[in-house]
Amino acid sequence: MYVVVLCTAPPDLSRVIARELVVSGLAACVNITEVRSCYLWEGEVCDDEEHLLIIKTLESEFDALAAKIRELHTYAVPEIIALPIAAGDPAYLDWMRQVTGR
Repeated sequence: MYVVVLCTAPPDLSRVIARELVVSGLAACVNITEVRSCYLWEGEVCDDEEHLLIIKTLESEFDALAAKIRELHTYAVPEIIALPIAAGDPAYLDWMRQVTGR
């Protein structure tokens, strides 16, 4: 199964994480976009500028991918959420399968 993993990160760290995931074969592609996040952390409302990593990978790579994110990330509890890809262009999905995995 194919999945999209969402992860937010500080702007100075997002490219490091994205590159490592692709180079290691844990992700086929990572899109990085600027977002503003409002969330509750340790009893306080936070409102931060972050980058959202939109990571395309195989479900079988999720555990290793999540471990790599936790290794590189500076947050105590980084967002690492996988969503299934219900359908996609067969050529793109085939490419994902070819470049993802070790």
